Amino acid sequence: MDSTFVKYAFAALISLAISTTAALALEQNCRFIQAKPDREACYKRQEDELAAKRKPAAPAAESTTLETLRQMRQDDDAVYRSINNICRGC
Repeated sequence: MDSTFVKYAFAALISLAISTTAALALEQNCRFIQAKPDREACYKRQEDELAAKRKPAAPAAESTTLETLRQMRQDDDAVYRSINNICRGC
């Protein structure tokens, strides 16, 4: 049973190593392009992909948060108006 586990673990490690190597090769392939315009286009594509990954998602979350707070305040105001007519300590 140990040999079966070792075989599967070894296969998993090999596949992980291959996938990692392929990912690194995709990132570094621009420098091996001989033609300067093609190489610069490759670098430009990489910059665009990196910029797309780094785009902040915070403004969408902020607008949702502000909308939620505004809605909560409107609900609170409605509750306070309805409580205002209740006699306390009559």
